[in-house]
Amino acid sequence: MLGRPAWMFVRYTKSVGVRISLITGMAAFVTPLGAQQHGPLPPPRTVTATSPAPTKQSSAAPRERVSAIRNEPPAMPVDEIIQKFTQREEDFRKERDNFTYTQDVTFQTIDPDGQVDGEFHEVRDILFSPDGKRFDKVTFAPVTTIQRLIMTQQDFDDIEKVWPFVMTTAELPKYDVKYVGRERVDELDTYVFDLEPKKLEKGQRYFRGRVWVDDKDLQIVKTAGTSTGLLKKKEDQAFPHFENYRENIEGHYWFPTYTRADDVLHFKTGEDVHIRIAVHYTKYKRFSSTIKIGTATQTDQPKEPQKP
Repeated sequence: MLGRPAWMFVRYTKSVGVRISLITGMAAFVTPLGAQQHGPLPPPRTVTATSPAPTKQSSAAPRERVSAIRNEPPAMPVDEIIQKFTQREEDFRKERDNFTYTQDVTFQTIDPDGQVDGEFHEVRDILFSPDGKRFDKVTFAPVTTIQRLIMTQQDFDDIEKVWPFVMTTAELPKYDVKYVGRERVDELDTYVFDLEPKKLEKGQRYFRGRVWVDDKDLQIVKTAGTSTGLLKKKEDQAFPHFENYRENIEGHYWFPTYTRADDVLHFKTGEDVHIRIAVHYTKYKRFSSTIKIGTATQTDQPKEPQKP
């Protein structure tokens, strides 16, 4: 597990589901931006306080959205598409272990006047030591000013593992997968699927929502939904609706590049809280070495040598 600032583990009466995607690797070269193919275009990559507050609605279920989904049969049997795209996602999961990247998280609470009244901002690099062990290095982390909410460890697990959702062959048995239709998303033709976890198990977090699968590469290019899991009876938590966008890196795999959430969280007790979150994933770098390295392992950040 990667280290987190101590304040994140303080217990308060409320918590909000939120955490970040990690992609591993060692840096040898940077993939030129021009070599990337853009997927579905996300909204402006900023978090601002100028847009109107969203309509109050439940954060516990997928949202209704204006849709251009066509009720058309796919080019191959649905079961075959699911089998192929989950295998493709499994290949992607393994491939991303060859990359480092930078993640930039901004989490804001918004007051009734639409102004930011609290912010958490952190930038960290996901790196590898010379012996192939992964570590993360915080490069920017001002003191949080958020007072009305607290992000728990569970919340950070969501951003890391659920928001940049990878639907692998290992994950498939955990979900009911329903084919919805076909949709043109910017310049991509996609198959659309709705996912619902079959069973919620203790200590596990799940994705509930919709995925868009490129009909040529057969890989997820966009996800939209919420994170979910078993909660204790007395827990008062709410989890925002989010959207995750990917871009094609090196013409092979679609990597998460941007996640956003703009939602009103409803709690069992107390006031609703309007939040905005933006997560940027940048500077993907592929590891290249003449030394063969085994499976990546987690480690603490290497300590700098002490000065004499």
